[in-house]
Amino acid sequence: MVTAHECGMADQIEREAVVVSAYLPNTDMLKDNPLGKIPTLVLDDGSAVYDSRVICEYLDNHHDGSALFPRTWPERLEALRFHATGDGMLDMLIMRLYEVRVRNDAQRSDELLNALLGKLSASLDSLDAATATLQELSFGIGHIAIGSALSYMDFRFADDNWRENRAALAGWHDSFRARPSVIATEHIDA
Repeated sequence: MVTAHECGMADQIEREAVVVSAYLPNTDMLKDNPLGKIPTLVLDDGSAVYDSRVICEYLDNHHDGSALFPRTWPERLEALRFHATGDGMLDMLIMRLYEVRVRNDAQRSDELLNALLGKLSASLDSLDAATATLQELSFGIGHIAIGSALSYMDFRFADDNWRENRAALAGWHDSFRARPSVIATEHIDA
């Protein structure tokens, strides 16, 4: 939805609250998205576009504003690299959420949790070191993915204190959170 707002298309999208789970597929959702995941964008012709990356690129190609996916190299590669980092962090945060909130003590894997925490920490350190590059690039899809991952971390794992010893990244995220597109899409539990 941050991308939809940035593209000026948010008011053209009808949102629907949908519950999905790795353990209990939403059969209604499977009709539009066989992966049973959110988000899914159902177009006017009834066809569906799914996966955040694909939806974002679709939206970026259907508006008249500045491109969120750079069209030329090496800018495109840098944006896609940041995008992959943000998406990967979100994947790890979702896995972590399931591990700590859904699985019971007997099922929970400390080994997996430790691996996820190590990868998240390495990702945060890498982003902190790359903050100057992030600030030099025109705002785009990499910024949205990274900012969204950091905002989700704040939402679900506020006690992590990821900002400690990562002042550059924390400062960048403060400016990201101030964007109207981000304010309009703040995380909530429905």
